[in-house]
Amino acid sequence: MGLDPLLILAAVAGYLLGSIPFGLVLTRVAGLGDIRAVGSGNIGATNVLRTGRKDLALATLVLDAGKAGIACLIFTFAVSTPAGLVAGGAAFLGHCFPIWLNFKGGKGVATFLGTLIAAHWPVGLLVCATWLGMALVARISSLSALVAAAAAPLLALAFAREDVAILAVFLAALLYWRHGANIQRLLNGTEPRIGAKKT
Repeated sequence: MGLDPLLILAAVAGYLLGSIPFGLVLTRVAGLGDIRAVGSGNIGATNVLRTGRKDLALATLVLDAGKAGIACLIFTFAVSTPAGLVAGGAAFLGHCFPIWLNFKGGKGVATFLGTLIAAHWPVGLLVCATWLGMALVARISSLSALVAAAAAPLLALAFAREDVAILAVFLAALLYWRHGANIQRLLNGTEPRIGAKKT
């Protein structure tokens, strides 16, 4: 039995949509240059915030989450739930490894959250609440993301969504890998806090 062509289409379309580097596009349009030359060199919302432009950081957050959510929802309603989950997961991969930037992308936190909200909104919102709660307490974006990612599969299982739990495990594993340097800085006590400028 061959691969379902609709699942292949979902994967390709999700990946290409996820590959759009909104943080890089927005900062360049705003005249701030290449965001990859600022702070951590990441293209995500946390690094955009280090430019001092909270509006651009918020826009990056929404768009990075939205591209995965849109991919997931389109294929869920047009094809099937599995196709939607594939598209959302592929969008996450696209954000982390965008073809347009030689496969050097972001760490995927916003895209991770957007995928889960679209896949099963109660789980997604609870994961977002976990991230927000940790961010308010610790003021460290990476730590908040790591805790939320670890909670995601368990929350999905609590809602009896094994399919979403499997996706969450895959996304969380990749998110932890992408945060390897952050984890080391957390262990060393040198991880910057949210809103801190880093040059």
